[in-house]
Amino acid sequence: MMKVMDLFRVQQNTKTYNETGDHRTTFYAQSGLVMHYLYDNLLIPKLAVYFDALKVQKKPVDQAIQTAFGMPPEQFDKVLRNYLSSGRYRYYPIPTPPGIVAAQFTVAPVSLADARAVLADIHAHSPDHKDQALAEFQDVLKMDPNNASALRGVGYAYLQQRDLEHAAEYFRRAAERDSKDPRVHYYYAMLLNLGGPQDEAKAAEIKKELQTAIALDPKLADAYSLLGFAQAFSGEPEKGMETMKKALELAPREERYQFNLANIYMVNHKLDEAIAMFRSLAGSGNPEVAMRASQALAQAENFKAQPRTFELRLENRTSESTPPSRDSSEHEAATKVEVPVPAAVRFVKGKLVSVDCSAAPQALLSVTSGARSLKLRVRDSGHVVLIGADEFSCDWKNRAVAINYRDRPDGEGDVVSVEVQ
Repeated sequence: MMKVMDLFRVQQNTKTYNETGDHRTTFYAQSGLVMHYLYDNLLIPKLAVYFDALKVQKKPVDQAIQTAFGMPPEQFDKVLRNYLSSGRYRYYPIPTPPGIVAAQFTVAPVSLADARAVLADIHAHSPDHKDQALAEFQDVLKMDPNNASALRGVGYAYLQQRDLEHAAEYFRRAAERDSKDPRVHYYYAMLLNLGGPQDEAKAAEIKKELQTAIALDPKLADAYSLLGFAQAFSGEPEKGMETMKKALELAPREERYQFNLANIYMVNHKLDEAIAMFRSLAGSGNPEVAMRASQALAQAENFKAQPRTFELRLENRTSESTPPSRDSSEHEAATKVEVPVPAAVRFVKGKLVSVDCSAAPQALLSVTSGARSLKLRVRDSGHVVLIGADEFSCDWKNRAVAINYRDRPDGEGDVVSVEVQ
């Protein structure tokens, strides 16, 4: 068995979690054992105390274990071994809710093709196994060429590979077999979103597909998230903000939604809310999320520091208890001050023709969108917010992009974020 200290330190990006073989098998088995122990001894509420100590109070793992469970890790090791060797597990009978009528339920056998499609779908959404999912879905279609779940799954696999032509074909076939499958509509909206520059008609189609998915499954958080993003960057930022909040209500721990909501706060000029959310995400246990949030935080704080001059009347009292005089000139002065009032964020989706890095670390992006040509400046290519790319490249040419930017007095723009598609 692993030591509890080592077990609790494993994260999604660590070797133990991602390797194959006996070590990871032990990790999974012991993780299950810990959860059994916590349930059996009614200690699940203590998990909230543990994560608060770990994430909020920033205590190390051993101190967080002591705080939450009232014992050091070494004692937890012994308790867990004793629990396992006892060979006894508790169970708790739960009464059947009143009003259930057995005749309202139907039971039908699951076909082999449907069962294999479910397993393939699990693999398609698992980082460790998604590479094998496409072959598994295709095997199902050899057994049942019209299996709606497998058709959707093949489309999703092609979508992940950015093979949009094949993805569209399989989504169409899946919709013909089952038009009320919410994920088909959601995936098709994803496909449209990835498929190059958008006009108003295309944006409307994306939102329609997502609204259909939500109507079919009101708890499909991913659909709310993408809809919020689509609304925010197609001229409906306030709607986008409310929709993204709904996604977070359904999945409050999902950091992607938090990151998107923070960006939408930026569009709605809610800089303090955006900065607070980026600052929280910068402490994420996921290194990629932490890095992107740190970059976005620096960008947001930079926007907040952009000044605009206006007249602000300031009281100049010597203390809070001093009442104002009738002669207001003793206590009040009209002063021109610099306050952080950022310009509105604009959005463009089009083609990145070229990148000029001759004034590094600055970069100048040449972007076309329909008949428009834009020159957009990146202040520091090492700290720009990127989506869909690990790092900024001066060699990008003829790439589909979605860019948030602010207008400059010279007619160009300052880049807020770049999504490379």
